Amino acid sequence: MCGRYVIKSSLKVVEKRFDAVVQEPELYAPSPNVAIGEPAPVILNRAPKQIVFYHFGLTPFWAKKRMYIINARSEGDHNKDNSPLYTGGMGILQKPAFRKPIRSQRCLVIADAFLEGPKDKRLSKPYVFYPSVHKGPFAMAGIWDVWHHPETGASYGSFAIITTVANELVASMGHHRSPVILRPEQERLWLEDRVPLSDITAMLHPFDPSLFNAYPISPEIKSPRAKDFELLRPIGPSLREDAEYILYQDIVLEGMGASPARRRKLDKE
Repeated sequence: MCGRYVIKSSLKVVEKRFDAVVQEPELYAPSPNVAIGEPAPVILNRAPKQIVFYHFGLTPFWAKKRMYIINARSEGDHNKDNSPLYTGGMGILQKPAFRKPIRSQRCLVIADAFLEGPKDKRLSKPYVFYPSVHKGPFAMAGIWDVWHHPETGASYGSFAIITTVANELVASMGHHRSPVILRPEQERLWLEDRVPLSDITAMLHPFDPSLFNAYPISPEIKSPRAKDFELLRPIGPSLREDAEYILYQDIVLEGMGASPARRRKLDKE
């Protein structure tokens, strides 16, 4: 599963990277720990040039009350053993909460990294996974929906991240699932309504492990209220040797990982 992720890039960087404009810039705020129920930036297929804020945790339009479905399994109820060799059908096409969104309500979920832990310990032993070759934000494949409160009529936009089996990198940490991370050339296709469904499901595969790395961080990140970028400091070696880029080093250079006193000084400067 993928239940937490990181946004560290500035608003300008995100807008340039995705060639889209943030609609409510006052809502944009970097976070080391985007958690369930929180508003986060996404790009919807119905407005590919706009970055809007939907809540993490999908509530289907037909639900009687709010739900928080954070992940949509690409295999659905198939591949119960999470075999990385699975080549069967994509059950996401039949699941009631997902069958309409996967066809017509897709989105890009903007992130700089995602958090995961071993299957048995989860975020009690967390790792942060980040792009080690191409710096900057990336897009996870997502689906969205809008739910209307049955009594007040208020609209509630939400999204879920699509997951697939683990690649070699995620599996080496001990987890069995990973988010679907789209390649840049796939992002616009994911948002295109006229793309054949077979082309959409063809994208639901593990990301290239050679482009990412991961290292262990403090288990304090387990709390959804933990919002200090210092929690992304490495507390052990990376899963593989990384000579080019360490996420935490970049955060420190941007001032996010500094102490409160240091941050105040940076603000004044």
